[in-house]
Amino acid sequence: MNLVAIVGPTALGKSSLALHLAGSLSGEIINADSRQVYRCLDIGTAKPTGEDQALVPHHLLDLVDPDQDFSLALYQSLAYRAVEDVARRGKLPFLVGGSGLYVWSVLAGWKLPGVPPNPELRAELLDQAEKRGYEVVYAELLKADPEAARHIDPRNVRRVIRALEVCHSGTLFSRDHGRRGEIPPSTLIIGLTAKREELYCRIDSRVDAMMERGLEDEVRELIKRGYRITLPSMSGIGYRQIGAYLEGKLSLPSAVQQMKFETHRFARHQYAWFRPGDERIHWMEAGADAERLAEDLLRRHLDRKECP
Repeated sequence: MNLVAIVGPTALGKSSLALHLAGSLSGEIINADSRQVYRCLDIGTAKPTGEDQALVPHHLLDLVDPDQDFSLALYQSLAYRAVEDVARRGKLPFLVGGSGLYVWSVLAGWKLPGVPPNPELRAELLDQAEKRGYEVVYAELLKADPEAARHIDPRNVRRVIRALEVCHSGTLFSRDHGRRGEIPPSTLIIGLTAKREELYCRIDSRVDAMMERGLEDEVRELIKRGYRITLPSMSGIGYRQIGAYLEGKLSLPSAVQQMKFETHRFARHQYAWFRPGDERIHWMEAGADAERLAEDLLRRHLDRKECP
């Protein structure tokens, strides 16, 4: 079964490339962004627009409300089901996103730790994060499982708490995570990259575009509907900074500047998951030639798979 993954840091055009390829080769897109699974978080997550979704079918968007739990294990299960469904209907599945945990859990077939939720521990750790800062719980993970901490964004409080939850059960979160699993020959991984200066420029332009599209109003509406900024879903870049502005803790220019700096840092972190030296990934520079190069590569890949 053929599967195409499009990966890499944020703001380099993964979604646009996926739309082009899926439109040209009768494909459907499966989301691999950990924030786009939440309803109502649209502008700040760069979720595909209604127009984009009308052009090519999309899967695993808008699965849960912002105050509902969502796990990696659930995502993996839903992604497997979506990939199989798309392929069964004779379409080409495209796994698209920059969340390394989500992408590799599917591509490498991770066996995830079957540790049930621990509500008491979660509540305790979340309380620590809210009162003393995310650095406190991240420091605990650094002591308990340094390898897991290396791959997890410190500000992703939900993921840090889940890793600690697994560690408290006596199992290292990193035991299966991060292993270089075998990728089937029928899977093609395309990675978009760019020089640091261009990457940051693209990020800054995207943040400005989000503000122009109404990110401030989106955050206001979420708060009005009762979704607290301290929710794990709302801890993402953009929502956290605009929330601080609405609470009077930051000026709007400072909030926007923090969004840009934090996204720069996040993009660097994504390279820990998608390493330029990883031979499993076919890397290409983001830009005008990416669509042509990626389509040529994909057509050759599919032709090889069809040969006897």
